Amino acid sequence: MPALGGIEHVIVLMLENRSFDSMLGQLRAPGADFEGLPVGAANPYLGAPVPAWSSATMDDHAATIPDPDPRESFADMSQQIFGPVPRGPGIPAMTGFVENYMRPWQGKAHDAQAVMHCYKREHLPVLTKLADSFAVCDQWHASAPCQTWPNRYFAHTGTSLGYANNSEFPIPFPAPSIFARLSQLGRSWRVYFHDLPQSVMLADVWWRASRHYRLFGQFIADAHAGGLPAYSFIEPRYFSDLDLGIPNDQHPPSSVLTGEKLIADVYNAVRGSPLWKKSLLIITHDEHGGCFDHVPPPVAIPPDGYVHAASGFAFDAYGVRVPAVIVSPYVPPGSVIRSPGPHPFDHTSILATLRRLFGLGGPFTARDAAAPDLVGALSLALPTNDGPLSIDPAPPRVPFEDLHAAALAPLRAHEALLSRAARLLPLRPLGADEALPEPQSISDSGGPGTVQAAGLDAVARVRSFLAL
Repeated sequence: MPALGGIEHVIVLMLENRSFDSMLGQLRAPGADFEGLPVGAANPYLGAPVPAWSSATMDDHAATIPDPDPRESFADMSQQIFGPVPRGPGIPAMTGFVENYMRPWQGKAHDAQAVMHCYKREHLPVLTKLADSFAVCDQWHASAPCQTWPNRYFAHTGTSLGYANNSEFPIPFPAPSIFARLSQLGRSWRVYFHDLPQSVMLADVWWRASRHYRLFGQFIADAHAGGLPAYSFIEPRYFSDLDLGIPNDQHPPSSVLTGEKLIADVYNAVRGSPLWKKSLLIITHDEHGGCFDHVPPPVAIPPDGYVHAASGFAFDAYGVRVPAVIVSPYVPPGSVIRSPGPHPFDHTSILATLRRLFGLGGPFTARDAAAPDLVGALSLALPTNDGPLSIDPAPPRVPFEDLHAAALAPLRAHEALLSRAARLLPLRPLGADEALPEPQSISDSGGPGTVQAAGLDAVARVRSFLAL
């Protein structure tokens, strides 16, 4: 396979909380060669169907649907996936999205149609252009039917150690990570971030974090200078800030258009880099965030012996499909990438791909041992698919009053957890001979009360720990 010797740089951009149907389900007509949004897809509510739908035009309101943010705990996802039937061995019905969304939540009025909203091709020109010019994977699932943190740690470690909800996680997280493996084997890596990198909560990066974590602007500079490491992991902005703007993570109800701008910035930097011919860019989302998708998650290989204490879930099923676009000059344009084996792609496919491309040794868990890698999809004999020279979307318009309201709003659940996690970081870089502190549970109290204040506090703590 030519890519085995040709790919020297892997870049992963992982965004937040959108399903495949909600973002790319209308990329092409549904059929045997593309598992797109079916005609007539719907969910029941109060005895009537609520159909999947799309806004007529893309405006500031459409870009933030669904608002308020859907529920995303393990229990909520179980209802979304299985509907009124308890989680069991049968094929999930995928009929509980609306019912779950309409439960009282966040003190706001709900529109039953919100979680059934799906963007058209023309609504997301950046993601659509890249999917058309390179490849889309219509069988990429979240690693587990769980929240952000479990799925992000699957991408880094191949497991969540039995934790299914963000609030349960110990900090620092003790599973061995791909970042430590890269360091041990002499391969370079960096995490590029905007405000608070969630990956910095991994225990085995704490001794080396100050050498490997940089702000996102450095990614642009490194790409253009030909200085990207073997592995780059990019984290979006999670907090609203009056100076820096609203989040670009696409987490509902954050605008998907700011995320489109981030995707374009990443692509343009990689495409304009002298390293372009040796690069693989993976763009995906951590989990579906309560947004509708019609494909039942299949059974999965449990990563290890850990079982979720509260539910008994053995991590033997994938989560809902998420968007995945694969960009490389080794990818034939217009490809639809599917697994050649019995298991679909999931976030541990990132680990499998890195291990194979860079000779990083054996699997982290049984999950990434079974995961398909992307090497077979890089099927051109030579890196001849250069795609568009650049993609330049219209800058997303964020009225000041909207930014002001977002920055001064009370913390949402995921923002509060990020804020509290940041308060568990050491106040300075750890020396090589220092012992790690014992993992601590995330406190349910303390910390600033508004999004901007929490973000500023988190940024200050991160920069102190990383000596930035």
